[in-house]
Amino acid sequence: MDLRNKEPLCEDVLPVVIIGNGPSGICLSYLLSGYTPYLSPEGFHPNPVLHSKLSQNPHLSLFEQDLEYLCEGVEGRSSNPVAVLFDSLLLPDSDFGLDYASPLEWRYDPERATPHLVLGKGPPGGAWHAMEGSMLTLSLADWMELPGLKLKDWMREKRRNVRNDRATPAEIASYYQHYVRQMGLERSFACGTTVTSVRRVSLSSGHSVWKVQGLQRRAVEGEEQTDAEIPFSVWADNVVLATGTHDIPARLGVEGETLPFVCHSFWELEAAISSGRLDRASEPILVVGAGLTAADAILAAHHLNTPVYHAFRRSVADPALIFNQLPKLLYPEYHKVHQMMSQQQHQPGESPAGMVSQRLSLPRDERASSPCSYPGYLSFPKHRVVAFKPDGKCVLEGEGGRQTVLQVSMALVLIGAHPNLSFLPEQGRPLSLEPDEPVSCRRNPVDVDPYTYESVKEAGLYAMGPLVGENFVRFLKGGALAIVCDLARKQTMSRQKNVQERSAGHSLSCQLSNCTLDA
Repeated sequence: MDLRNKEPLCEDVLPVVIIGNGPSGICLSYLLSGYTPYLSPEGFHPNPVLHSKLSQNPHLSLFEQDLEYLCEGVEGRSSNPVAVLFDSLLLPDSDFGLDYASPLEWRYDPERATPHLVLGKGPPGGAWHAMEGSMLTLSLADWMELPGLKLKDWMREKRRNVRNDRATPAEIASYYQHYVRQMGLERSFACGTTVTSVRRVSLSSGHSVWKVQGLQRRAVEGEEQTDAEIPFSVWADNVVLATGTHDIPARLGVEGETLPFVCHSFWELEAAISSGRLDRASEPILVVGAGLTAADAILAAHHLNTPVYHAFRRSVADPALIFNQLPKLLYPEYHKVHQMMSQQQHQPGESPAGMVSQRLSLPRDERASSPCSYPGYLSFPKHRVVAFKPDGKCVLEGEGGRQTVLQVSMALVLIGAHPNLSFLPEQGRPLSLEPDEPVSCRRNPVDVDPYTYESVKEAGLYAMGPLVGENFVRFLKGGALAIVCDLARKQTMSRQKNVQERSAGHSLSCQLSNCTLDA
């Protein structure tokens, strides 16, 4: 969709603008396009209390029901109640490995559609298009799908068996693009757009709206067809932040972090491997962090036989560590990394370089009998980075203040990322739980009402997905449900208000027409 830069008329104000075209924005667009969930006549939910509540008003869509009432007593692996509710309705008891059919049926009702616009930098799918294409996703395939199109069915059409019930990021990105086309959502998507400003303005009519400005990359006709960034402005009654959090890598904030050998993304490791700058003859690399991206980096380096130092702040046994929350059978590659972290820890007094080189130098037939199951790897639990030095040295500090100096060829700081909210005043900080701190998915999400996902600081501004602490696709769909329900409630209230005003005006007119002036 091509956007234009023009002054708005009343009819130009959109009900909703969504910033972000990843799975959050796509799911919300689907629900806003007239696709409506109802309890199926044959529908059954294994939670008897929830099933009883749904059965009380089977003629009402889910959008018209009291979400807070439905959420009572429903438990799941998210702190957001509507996310748990919608996940339970789409995939009942999936956490227990059960395969119950959803009690919902989807009906297409064009009259329920709400005009909206979805803005995104790239093609539909968002950050999934930039992820490593061959590794398996963390979530099961069913958990990655969006309403109305079974991911497994789509993958069967592509003649690929789903390995371990998991798909690759490249497949997921392709699925999301196909989803937008198949569901007829393309007319609401404006890709190649970068939002530069979102602010409240008043129209000449006095109506207060959101003004969204930015640049859209478009082909410009000429002697040679080139791309140009064209300014645009759109106006909306409501804005939804669905940008995700993969834009700005988190930093340690220590001395030397800007040195050339210190990197902050998995792709920089891939580039070093592809160019031949990194191989088994290289000095060890240092991986900082204990999340899944850090694990992917360790696996990539291990496959290359490049020695790895691995530093992280938590204990290996810490329940909050993601590896302690994953079933071993479903995630064997991450279980392998967890074993490495546990079994091959650095011991005070031993030489890190000596231990790593010794383990790698063992012949393959002797490695099986060696107590070191994974040659070339050494972990540093409960350690933090103090400094990076220009000569390629990294200074770690463990418990008690003991410092260890490592010589490395490359340091990968993989400790998460922050969203890019530069288009909002003060980077969106006033919208977060702790306004003095940067917005962060884990530590400082956007502060929203748990049942509407509307900002508690700004009316008409909503947030969903990672911005409110939801990292998994299976749970971000609940944000879309909450937002659509709240918008439907607002529309109903607005219609009722208009009817009342017209009725009052008509009554006043009748009274005046019956009045007479006394001489």
